[in-house]
Amino acid sequence: QGSGAVLALIPTPLAGSRADVNPDEVATVIWKYFTELGSNAKDTVDQLQQTEISKQLNTLLKGNLQSVSAYAEDLQERLVPFATELQARLVQDSQRLKEQIQRELRELQAKLAPYADEVHQQIGTNIRQLQAKMSPYAEELRSRVDRSAGELQRALEPYAAELRERLQDNAESIQASLSPYADRLQQQIDGGVESLKERLSPMADELKAQVEQSVAELRQGLSPYAQEVQDGLNRQLESLTMQMERATEELRTRLAASSEELRAQLSPLAQELREAASGDAESLRQRLAPLAQQLEQRVGQTLEAFRQQAAPFGETFGKQLVQRLEEMRGKLDSGAAGVEDHLELLEKEVREKVAAFLSTVPPPQN
Repeated sequence: QGSGAVLALIPTPLAGSRADVNPDEVATVIWKYFTELGSNAKDTVDQLQQTEISKQLNTLLKGNLQSVSAYAEDLQERLVPFATELQARLVQDSQRLKEQIQRELRELQAKLAPYADEVHQQIGTNIRQLQAKMSPYAEELRSRVDRSAGELQRALEPYAAELRERLQDNAESIQASLSPYADRLQQQIDGGVESLKERLSPMADELKAQVEQSVAELRQGLSPYAQEVQDGLNRQLESLTMQMERATEELRTRLAASSEELRAQLSPLAQELREAASGDAESLRQRLAPLAQQLEQRVGQTLEAFRQQAAPFGETFGKQLVQRLEEMRGKLDSGAAGVEDHLELLEKEVREKVAAFLSTVPPPQN
Protein backbone atom coordinates (compact mmCIF):
# COMPACT_ATOMS: atom_id res chain seq x y z
CA GLN A 1 0.00 0.00 0.00
CA GLY A 2 3.02 2.27 0.57
CA SER A 3 3.10 3.87 -2.85
CA GLY A 4 -0.67 4.48 -3.19
CA ALA A 5 -0.56 7.90 -1.59
CA VAL A 6 2.25 9.08 -3.83
CA LEU A 7 0.67 7.59 -6.93
CA ALA A 8 -2.52 9.52 -6.23
CA LEU A 9 -0.55 12.72 -6.84
CA ILE A 10 0.64 11.59 -10.24
CA PRO A 11 -1.27 12.77 -13.33
CA THR A 12 -2.12 10.17 -15.94
CA PRO A 13 0.86 9.35 -18.12
CA LEU A 14 1.18 11.16 -21.39
CA ALA A 15 3.50 10.29 -24.22
CA GLY A 16 6.54 12.50 -24.75
CA SER A 17 9.50 13.28 -22.60
CA ARG A 18 10.26 16.06 -20.15
CA ALA A 19 12.15 19.05 -21.50
CA ASP A 20 15.73 18.98 -20.23
CA VAL A 21 14.86 17.89 -16.70
CA ASN A 22 17.25 15.26 -15.48
CA PRO A 23 15.42 13.03 -12.95
CA ASP A 24 18.74 12.40 -11.22
CA GLU A 25 19.25 16.11 -10.57
CA VAL A 26 15.73 16.49 -9.20
CA ALA A 27 16.29 13.39 -7.03
CA THR A 28 19.57 14.87 -5.77
CA VAL A 29 17.79 18.08 -4.67
CA ILE A 30 15.03 16.10 -2.94
CA TRP A 31 17.44 13.65 -1.29
CA LYS A 32 19.75 16.44 -0.10
CA TYR A 33 16.73 18.20 1.34
CA PHE A 34 15.61 15.03 3.18
CA THR A 35 19.03 14.32 4.67
CA GLU A 36 19.46 17.93 5.82
CA LEU A 37 15.96 17.86 7.26
CA GLY A 38 16.80 14.69 9.19
CA SER A 39 19.69 16.43 10.93
CA ASN A 40 17.57 19.49 11.81
CA ALA A 41 15.04 19.64 14.61
CA LYS A 42 12.25 17.18 13.88
CA ASP A 43 9.49 19.70 14.62
CA THR A 44 10.35 22.08 11.76
CA VAL A 45 7.13 23.74 10.68
CA ASP A 46 5.65 22.04 7.59
CA GLN A 47 5.22 25.37 5.84
CA LEU A 48 8.89 26.22 6.30
CA GLN A 49 9.93 22.82 4.94
CA GLN A 50 7.78 23.30 1.86
CA THR A 51 9.15 26.79 1.24
CA GLU A 52 12.73 25.52 1.48
CA ILE A 53 12.27 22.63 -0.96
CA SER A 54 10.25 24.94 -3.22
CA LYS A 55 13.23 27.30 -3.37
CA GLN A 56 15.72 24.52 -4.10
CA LEU A 57 13.56 22.94 -6.82
CA ASN A 58 12.82 26.33 -8.29
CA THR A 59 16.55 27.09 -8.66
CA LEU A 60 17.14 23.73 -10.34
CA LEU A 61 14.18 23.99 -12.74
CA LYS A 62 14.94 27.60 -13.65
CA GLY A 63 18.48 26.61 -14.57
CA ASN A 64 17.29 23.78 -16.82
CA LEU A 65 14.06 25.14 -18.24
CA GLN A 66 14.64 28.75 -19.31
CA SER A 67 12.57 28.27 -22.44
CA VAL A 68 9.45 26.88 -20.77
CA SER A 69 8.85 28.82 -17.58
CA ALA A 70 5.14 27.96 -17.32
CA TYR A 71 6.10 24.29 -17.50
CA ALA A 72 8.73 24.81 -14.77
CA GLU A 73 6.09 26.37 -12.50
CA ASP A 74 3.63 23.59 -13.21
CA LEU A 75 6.27 20.93 -12.57
CA GLN A 76 7.29 22.59 -9.33
CA GLU A 77 3.69 22.77 -8.14
CA ARG A 78 3.43 19.01 -8.62
CA LEU A 79 6.86 18.22 -7.22
CA VAL A 80 6.53 19.99 -3.87
CA PRO A 81 3.51 17.98 -2.60
CA PHE A 82 5.09 14.83 -4.08
CA ALA A 83 8.33 15.50 -2.20
CA THR A 84 6.52 16.35 1.05
CA GLU A 85 4.47 13.17 0.85
CA LEU A 86 7.55 11.13 -0.05
CA GLN A 87 9.38 12.50 2.99
CA ALA A 88 6.60 11.37 5.34
CA ARG A 89 6.77 7.87 3.83
CA LEU A 90 10.53 7.72 4.02
CA VAL A 91 10.51 8.04 7.80
CA GLN A 92 8.64 4.71 7.96
CA ASP A 93 10.61 3.15 5.09
CA SER A 94 13.85 4.15 6.77
CA GLN A 95 12.97 2.30 9.97
CA ARG A 96 11.72 -0.73 8.02
CA LEU A 97 14.88 -0.91 5.91
CA LYS A 98 17.12 -0.45 8.94
CA GLU A 99 15.51 -3.40 10.73
CA GLN A 100 15.51 -5.53 7.59
CA ILE A 101 19.21 -4.91 6.91
CA GLN A 102 20.18 -5.64 10.52
CA ARG A 103 18.19 -8.88 10.45
CA GLU A 104 19.66 -9.99 7.11
CA LEU A 105 23.18 -9.12 8.18
CA ARG A 106 22.87 -11.11 11.42
CA GLU A 107 21.64 -14.14 9.43
CA LEU A 108 24.42 -13.66 6.89
CA GLN A 109 27.05 -13.46 9.63
CA ALA A 110 25.71 -16.61 11.32
CA LYS A 111 25.84 -18.51 8.01
CA LEU A 112 29.32 -17.25 7.16
CA ALA A 113 30.78 -17.76 10.66
CA PRO A 114 31.98 -21.36 9.97
CA TYR A 115 33.83 -20.06 6.88
CA ALA A 116 35.17 -16.89 8.50
CA ASP A 117 38.77 -17.59 7.40
CA GLU A 118 37.80 -18.30 3.80
CA VAL A 119 35.59 -15.19 3.67
CA HIS A 120 38.45 -13.08 5.05
CA GLN A 121 40.83 -14.50 2.51
CA GLN A 122 38.38 -13.95 -0.31
CA ILE A 123 37.86 -10.27 0.57
CA GLY A 124 41.61 -9.87 1.12
CA THR A 125 42.23 -11.26 -2.38
CA ASN A 126 39.65 -8.84 -3.78
CA ILE A 127 41.29 -5.90 -2.05
CA ARG A 128 44.71 -6.84 -3.50
CA GLN A 129 43.22 -7.31 -6.98
CA LEU A 130 41.43 -3.98 -6.75
CA GLN A 131 44.62 -2.21 -5.66
CA ALA A 132 46.51 -3.83 -8.54
CA LYS A 133 43.84 -2.67 -11.01
CA MET A 134 43.56 0.84 -9.61
CA SER A 135 47.28 1.54 -9.58
CA PRO A 136 47.67 1.85 -13.40
CA TYR A 137 44.50 3.99 -13.54
CA ALA A 138 45.86 6.38 -10.94
CA GLU A 139 49.10 6.59 -12.97
CA GLU A 140 47.18 7.10 -16.21
CA LEU A 141 45.09 9.89 -14.67
CA ARG A 142 48.25 11.57 -13.40
CA SER A 143 49.87 11.44 -16.84
CA ARG A 144 46.71 12.70 -18.60
CA VAL A 145 46.54 15.65 -16.21
CA ASP A 146 50.24 16.37 -16.80
CA ARG A 147 50.01 16.01 -20.58
CA SER A 148 46.91 18.19 -20.86
CA ALA A 149 48.32 20.91 -18.62
CA GLY A 150 51.59 20.85 -20.59
CA GLU A 151 49.77 21.15 -23.92
CA LEU A 152 47.70 24.07 -22.71
CA GLN A 153 50.79 25.80 -21.39
CA ARG A 154 52.59 25.39 -24.76
CA ALA A 155 49.50 26.65 -26.60
CA LEU A 156 49.39 29.80 -24.46
CA GLU A 157 53.14 30.58 -24.54
CA PRO A 158 53.11 32.34 -27.96
CA TYR A 159 50.52 34.81 -26.59
CA ALA A 160 52.98 36.19 -24.06
CA ALA A 161 55.65 36.63 -26.73
CA GLU A 162 53.13 38.27 -29.07
CA LEU A 163 52.03 40.72 -26.38
CA ARG A 164 55.66 41.74 -25.69
CA GLU A 165 56.17 42.35 -29.42
CA ARG A 166 53.02 44.46 -29.65
CA LEU A 167 54.41 46.85 -27.06
CA GLN A 168 56.93 47.98 -29.70
CA ASP A 169 54.10 49.25 -31.99
CA ASN A 170 52.51 52.67 -31.72
CA ALA A 171 49.76 53.11 -29.12
CA GLU A 172 46.87 53.37 -31.61
CA SER A 173 47.69 50.15 -33.42
CA ILE A 174 48.21 48.33 -30.10
CA GLN A 175 44.80 49.54 -28.97
CA ALA A 176 43.11 48.49 -32.22
CA SER A 177 44.56 44.98 -32.16
CA LEU A 178 44.13 44.33 -28.42
CA SER A 179 40.46 43.27 -28.41
CA PRO A 180 40.81 40.65 -31.18
CA TYR A 181 43.98 39.43 -29.42
CA ALA A 182 42.08 39.06 -26.12
CA ASP A 183 39.31 37.16 -27.94
CA ARG A 184 41.82 34.73 -29.44
CA LEU A 185 43.42 34.22 -26.04
CA GLN A 186 40.02 33.47 -24.52
CA GLN A 187 39.22 31.01 -27.33
CA GLN A 188 42.53 29.26 -26.76
CA ILE A 189 41.79 29.00 -23.03
CA ASP A 190 38.26 27.67 -23.67
CA GLY A 191 39.44 25.20 -26.30
CA GLY A 192 42.25 24.00 -24.04
CA VAL A 193 39.93 23.46 -21.08
CA GLU A 194 37.39 21.61 -23.25
CA SER A 195 40.00 19.23 -24.64
CA LEU A 196 41.29 18.72 -21.09
CA LYS A 197 37.78 17.70 -20.00
CA GLU A 198 37.40 15.38 -23.00
CA ARG A 199 40.64 13.68 -22.10
CA LEU A 200 39.85 13.25 -18.38
CA SER A 201 36.13 12.45 -18.49
CA PRO A 202 36.38 8.90 -19.96
CA MET A 203 38.55 7.91 -16.98
CA ALA A 204 35.47 7.86 -14.73
CA ASP A 205 33.63 5.52 -17.13
CA GLU A 206 36.60 3.18 -17.30
CA LEU A 207 36.83 3.14 -13.51
CA LYS A 208 33.11 2.47 -13.19
CA ALA A 209 33.51 -0.63 -15.37
CA GLN A 210 36.38 -1.80 -13.15
CA VAL A 211 34.29 -1.27 -10.01
CA GLU A 212 31.43 -3.37 -11.44
CA GLN A 213 33.89 -6.11 -12.34
CA SER A 214 35.39 -6.09 -8.82
CA VAL A 215 31.97 -6.44 -7.18
CA ALA A 216 31.06 -9.25 -9.60
CA GLU A 217 34.27 -11.10 -8.65
CA LEU A 218 33.51 -10.60 -4.95
CA ARG A 219 29.96 -11.93 -5.44
CA GLN A 220 31.35 -14.99 -7.21
CA GLY A 221 33.90 -15.57 -4.45
CA LEU A 222 31.44 -15.22 -1.54
CA SER A 223 28.34 -16.88 -3.02
CA PRO A 224 29.38 -20.50 -2.24
CA TYR A 225 29.55 -19.63 1.50
CA ALA A 226 26.17 -17.86 1.54
CA GLN A 227 23.96 -20.53 -0.04
CA GLU A 228 20.77 -19.91 1.98
CA VAL A 229 21.27 -16.20 2.57
CA GLN A 230 21.86 -14.92 -0.97
CA ASP A 231 19.35 -12.07 -0.46
CA GLY A 232 21.30 -10.68 2.45
CA LEU A 233 24.57 -11.00 0.56
CA ASN A 234 23.04 -9.38 -2.52
CA ARG A 235 21.80 -6.44 -0.49
CA GLN A 236 25.23 -5.92 1.04
CA LEU A 237 26.84 -6.08 -2.40
CA GLU A 238 24.22 -3.71 -3.81
CA SER A 239 25.03 -1.25 -1.05
CA LEU A 240 28.77 -1.70 -1.75
CA THR A 241 28.18 -1.09 -5.49
CA MET A 242 26.26 2.11 -4.73
CA GLN A 243 28.99 3.41 -2.45
CA MET A 244 31.65 2.65 -5.05
CA GLU A 245 29.61 4.16 -7.87
CA ARG A 246 29.09 7.28 -5.82
CA ALA A 247 32.86 7.53 -5.38
CA THR A 248 33.20 7.23 -9.18
CA GLU A 249 30.67 10.02 -9.73
CA GLU A 250 32.48 12.16 -7.15
CA LEU A 251 35.70 11.62 -9.12
CA ARG A 252 33.94 12.66 -12.35
CA THR A 253 32.54 15.77 -10.65
CA ARG A 254 35.89 16.71 -9.12
CA LEU A 255 37.70 16.42 -12.46
CA ALA A 256 35.06 18.58 -14.19
CA ALA A 257 35.09 21.12 -11.33
CA SER A 258 38.91 21.36 -11.41
CA SER A 259 38.82 21.95 -15.17
CA GLU A 260 36.19 24.68 -14.78
CA GLU A 261 38.19 26.23 -11.96
CA LEU A 262 41.17 26.33 -14.30
CA ARG A 263 39.06 28.19 -16.89
CA ALA A 264 37.86 30.62 -14.21
CA GLN A 265 41.45 31.37 -13.18
CA LEU A 266 42.82 31.80 -16.71
CA SER A 267 39.92 33.83 -18.18
CA PRO A 268 40.66 37.02 -16.19
CA LEU A 269 43.87 37.34 -18.25
CA ALA A 270 41.82 37.95 -21.40
CA GLN A 271 39.44 40.20 -19.46
CA GLU A 272 42.29 42.40 -18.18
CA LEU A 273 43.54 42.83 -21.75
CA ARG A 274 40.07 43.90 -22.89
CA GLU A 275 39.88 46.42 -20.07
CA ALA A 276 43.31 47.76 -20.99
CA ALA A 277 42.12 48.26 -24.59
CA SER A 278 39.15 50.33 -23.48
CA GLY A 279 41.32 52.91 -21.64
CA ASP A 280 43.11 55.88 -23.25
CA ALA A 281 45.93 55.18 -25.70
CA GLU A 282 48.55 57.11 -23.69
CA SER A 283 48.56 55.05 -20.50
CA LEU A 284 48.06 51.82 -22.49
CA ARG A 285 51.75 50.87 -22.46
CA GLN A 286 51.99 51.37 -18.68
CA ARG A 287 49.05 49.05 -18.14
CA LEU A 288 50.20 46.44 -20.64
CA ALA A 289 53.89 46.21 -19.70
CA PRO A 290 53.33 44.42 -16.35
CA LEU A 291 50.68 42.18 -18.00
CA ALA A 292 53.10 41.17 -20.73
CA GLN A 293 55.68 40.39 -18.04
CA GLN A 294 53.27 38.35 -15.92
CA LEU A 295 51.27 36.50 -18.56
CA GLU A 296 53.61 33.52 -18.88
CA GLN A 297 54.24 33.32 -15.15
CA ARG A 298 50.56 33.48 -14.24
CA VAL A 299 49.65 30.80 -16.80
CA GLY A 300 52.45 28.61 -15.44
CA GLN A 301 51.40 29.03 -11.79
CA THR A 302 47.73 28.41 -12.55
CA LEU A 303 48.45 25.23 -14.50
CA GLU A 304 50.87 24.00 -11.83
CA ALA A 305 48.19 24.51 -9.15
CA PHE A 306 45.75 22.53 -11.34
CA ARG A 307 48.30 19.71 -11.70
CA GLN A 308 48.90 19.55 -7.95
CA GLN A 309 45.17 19.44 -7.27
CA ALA A 310 43.96 16.99 -9.93
CA ALA A 311 46.86 14.56 -10.32
CA PRO A 312 46.32 12.66 -7.00
CA PHE A 313 42.56 12.16 -7.57
CA GLY A 314 43.16 8.61 -8.84
CA GLU A 315 45.08 7.52 -5.73
CA THR A 316 42.44 9.04 -3.44
CA PHE A 317 39.72 7.20 -5.36
CA GLY A 318 41.56 3.86 -5.11
CA LYS A 319 41.92 4.30 -1.32
CA GLN A 320 38.20 5.06 -1.01
CA LEU A 321 37.29 1.81 -2.77
CA VAL A 322 39.64 -0.27 -0.64
CA GLN A 323 38.17 1.33 2.48
CA ARG A 324 34.66 0.29 1.33
CA LEU A 325 35.80 -3.34 0.93
CA GLU A 326 37.42 -3.29 4.37
CA GLU A 327 34.19 -1.94 5.88
CA MET A 328 32.32 -4.77 4.16
CA ARG A 329 34.71 -7.30 5.72
CA GLY A 330 34.11 -5.70 9.14
CA LYS A 331 30.34 -5.93 8.73
CA LEU A 332 30.41 -9.59 7.74
CA ASP A 333 32.58 -10.23 10.82
CA SER A 334 30.48 -8.34 13.32
CA GLY A 335 26.99 -8.77 11.88
CA ALA A 336 26.36 -5.06 12.54
CA ALA A 337 25.31 -2.68 9.76
CA GLY A 338 26.57 0.87 9.55
CA VAL A 339 24.14 3.78 9.56
CA GLU A 340 25.04 4.40 5.91
CA ASP A 341 23.78 1.04 4.73
CA HIS A 342 20.09 1.65 4.80
CA LEU A 343 20.58 5.23 3.59
CA GLU A 344 22.21 3.93 0.41
CA LEU A 345 19.14 1.79 -0.31
CA LEU A 346 16.73 4.49 0.78
CA GLU A 347 18.36 6.94 -1.62
CA LYS A 348 18.07 4.37 -4.40
CA GLU A 349 14.32 4.13 -3.67
CA VAL A 350 14.00 7.92 -3.75
CA ARG A 351 15.77 8.11 -7.12
CA GLU A 352 13.55 5.41 -8.59
CA LYS A 353 10.39 7.09 -7.28
CA VAL A 354 11.39 10.53 -8.58
CA ALA A 355 12.21 9.08 -12.01
CA ALA A 356 8.85 7.26 -12.08
CA PHE A 357 7.03 10.43 -11.03
CA LEU A 358 8.74 12.61 -13.65
CA SER A 359 8.09 10.09 -16.40
CA THR A 360 4.35 10.63 -15.89
CA VAL A 361 4.39 14.45 -15.88
CA PRO A 362 3.14 15.71 -19.25
CA PRO A 363 5.72 17.49 -21.39
CA PRO A 364 5.43 21.27 -21.96
CA GLN A 365 2.93 22.41 -24.55
CA ASN A 366 4.88 24.40 -27.13
